[in-house]
Amino acid sequence: MNTPIPLSARIDLFYKLGERLSSISKEELSQLAMAAGSENNWFTMESVEKSIKAIAKMLSKPHLEAWIKPYSIAPNTSSNVGIIMAGNIPMVGFHDLMSVIISGHLAKVKLSSQDSVLMKFIIDELLKIESDVAAQIEIVDQLKGMDAVIATGSDNSARYFRHYFGKIPHVIRQNRTSVGVLNGKESQEDIVRLGGDIFQYYGLGCRNISKIFVPNGYDFKGFLDALHPYEETLHHHKYRNNYDYNKSIYLVNKEDHLDTGFLLLKESQEIVSPISVLFYEVYQSLAELDLKLSASRGKIQATISKDSWYEGSIPLGTAQCPMPWDYADGVDILEFLVELS
Repeated sequence: MNTPIPLSARIDLFYKLGERLSSISKEELSQLAMAAGSENNWFTMESVEKSIKAIAKMLSKPHLEAWIKPYSIAPNTSSNVGIIMAGNIPMVGFHDLMSVIISGHLAKVKLSSQDSVLMKFIIDELLKIESDVAAQIEIVDQLKGMDAVIATGSDNSARYFRHYFGKIPHVIRQNRTSVGVLNGKESQEDIVRLGGDIFQYYGLGCRNISKIFVPNGYDFKGFLDALHPYEETLHHHKYRNNYDYNKSIYLVNKEDHLDTGFLLLKESQEIVSPISVLFYEVYQSLAELDLKLSASRGKIQATISKDSWYEGSIPLGTAQCPMPWDYADGVDILEFLVELS
């Protein structure tokens, strides 16, 4: 059985990775983004750079130490933990990999075909920093003989994962999205920050806002005007294709909607909107708002509001900068991994 490097060395490993990512040169970043973009057309220079910055911010030593403090990480045995990674946004599988390594287990990584370039880059950098961590990481084509599995995918793939891995400890994630809660007191600058949560990664991430809740009588004019800095999103051909398609559907079906020229707003009780569309729903009172959000709790990754005024929410503009303790689907992956021991 392979022996993991000491916990202190594991923490130092990711701290040094954060330093490395913070100092990556523009030239290297450009080459990396070009290679990643050839594999996944949604991965632009901007999106790759933002993802790297977000991970680097997460990996400060105080953040890492605060993250692991509540846990007793001293495994007597190292389990083979399979990780099935998604590829919807750059390096979305990083946190699972970090959690398995930090917990002292052995990561058997099934990369997404949509995000293998960037994740291989991350793994290579970890090995450059500490070659002995190779004992804890293996890229595999199939997951066989696993002691536990962490899998991320669509609602359809989640059903398959539960069937296939149902007899071993597992965490299986499926489609989720995030929502914004407005009270009408937001400034134009607040809406610009909200726009980042909507448009970053072209709305493809589970932490992207696909729906907003607004009070009765909300004036959308100022909201729409404030989003114009994101008009260049339309320059991406795949986003433009989605915008043109959804706009034509609404026009042909004569469905009421608002159109900024690069984003469509449509009133809907649904929680997950198509790419290029932002759903909205009106609430009459906070009690009604609470009921609406509770009804969709199983599909909501994060709730965002100005200065976190809504209970359990995070500030506008922070959706795509999670900390190590911001677990996907609210499932404490590190606790899951520690309990394997």
